[in-house]
Amino acid sequence: MSETAGAAPIETQILVAGAGSTGLAAALAFARAGWRVTLAGRPPAPLPGRTVALFEASVRFLESIGALEAVKAAACPIETIRMIDDTDQLLPVPDLVMRAEEIDLPAFGYNVSNDELTAILQERARAESIEIVEAEIADYDFEGDLVAARLADGRRIEAQFVIAADGRASRARNAAGIDTKEWTYPQIALTALLRHELPHDNISTEYHTRSGPFTLVPLPACGEAENRSSLVWLMSPRDARRRLAKPRAELEYELEDHAHGKLGTMTIESDIGEFRMGGMQVSRLTAGRLALVGETCHVFPPIGAQGLNLSLRDVADLEDCLASVDLRNERELSRALLRYELQRRADIGFRTHGVDLLNRSLIIPYLPIDLIRGAGFVAMTALGPLRRAVMREGVAPHLARPRLMRGEEPREPRLRGKRPRPGAELVGAAREALALLRPGRRGAGR
Repeated sequence: MSETAGAAPIETQILVAGAGSTGLAAALAFARAGWRVTLAGRPPAPLPGRTVALFEASVRFLESIGALEAVKAAACPIETIRMIDDTDQLLPVPDLVMRAEEIDLPAFGYNVSNDELTAILQERARAESIEIVEAEIADYDFEGDLVAARLADGRRIEAQFVIAADGRASRARNAAGIDTKEWTYPQIALTALLRHELPHDNISTEYHTRSGPFTLVPLPACGEAENRSSLVWLMSPRDARRRLAKPRAELEYELEDHAHGKLGTMTIESDIGEFRMGGMQVSRLTAGRLALVGETCHVFPPIGAQGLNLSLRDVADLEDCLASVDLRNERELSRALLRYELQRRADIGFRTHGVDLLNRSLIIPYLPIDLIRGAGFVAMTALGPLRRAVMREGVAPHLARPRLMRGEEPREPRLRGKRPRPGAELVGAAREALALLRPGRRGAGR
């Protein structure tokens, strides 16, 4: 037996499993609310060419955990989103252009390198009172009043509650017996960071092609490269193999062709990433002393930049649900997790099915489907109220408006036990004043 195997267990209130961006965000959100938090997991490997577009509600979340200024310094604002039907369907479809100023925002959000975002959140986590354990969790025991997590090096963590942010192959989810439904698409996504001749004007452009979206999202200047964008390009596995085998210069010419020359000459400045497109849903989001967040409970193609934004809403909603709960009280905890389950189901289901439907509508060359998709573009272009409603729902969904995404002041921190509900002191004072005014009470007026 190793020395670490016989050591005393690490005791904590909340164990966050997974050290990616979602896990780091969860650890920061709960630590800043006063919970005793332990974060366990290996730092993720670099993701070539991957960026994340963080929309308005996520921007407020980053501000609430103290990371916004650092993220903005490394990011580029997205002020306009342009969607272009490039499927060569029978009837022409107008470009759909959505501007943040239409809904009184300076920008829809910010696009930042995934690796830079993770590094910023890691730095914030080290500055907070978070115990960080850089080790994989090998197994869990969910029986009893505490969750016991056994690390790969033999150490143990005992927690009152576990937040699983350990991705698609989550050990926590599997140990809790939560079933998954997975599916794949006949697509590969290529990702890269690009330099280009002409300015992007803070416009994100999404070309809808028969193989899936070809998306260029603005990035900030870097050194001598003033004009930069990130690429997410969906295509068939055969096309992916062919393009990855090409000399870099030939692939750059093909990129310019797919962008219709709108950004001029292009240069690939990063390694090229590739990953298979698929989706996943779970049978439930909670189990006993466990809640799932992020890609532990939902996966879908990178269309409309919904992935991490949805994951941060999971975290913010869970923090709201557990705000005034004593984790040692099973009845209170069960009620809070039921609320989380019900609230997240609607949002996750809506996004998952919406992205799935749009992606399949592109890769299936069927005239009635083309006509329906084209009619949606026409309606959005022609009807301002509809367009603005869709934009608001995309950047700050009304179904999920937890405190951390409303820009409210932080709650009073807590260390143990129950936390007073927001406004509890005012309510108590009002009750005392009413009691003094009741007839027959000594000191009451006539």
